[in-house]
Amino acid sequence: MASVSEKRLESSSTGAFTIHYFATASQYTSKNTERLPAPLPLSELYPLLEERYPGIREKVLGSCGVSLESEYVDIQEDAHKVIQVGDEVAIIPPVSSG
Repeated sequence: MASVSEKRLESSSTGAFTIHYFATASQYTSKNTERLPAPLPLSELYPLLEERYPGIREKVLGSCGVSLESEYVDIQEDAHKVIQVGDEVAIIPPVSSG
């Protein structure tokens, strides 16, 4: 059975979106940005990231915000949205002030 990322790569020879990782997300992935195959349903983003970075869902994503084209999205409520070629996504951990 093909993995999520293998299926995405097979079906997406046409383009990609850029994902930006901040703070703990960047530390966990050892990257600030990367390009991933698009289009990608928002509902598949966390499974794809979990496959690429085992444990990220529990250790990082559970407390993070996600933006799509500079607008915050809710992974569950906005699951119907599709990340398109050329879009920018950001994984934003909570910010504390003091």
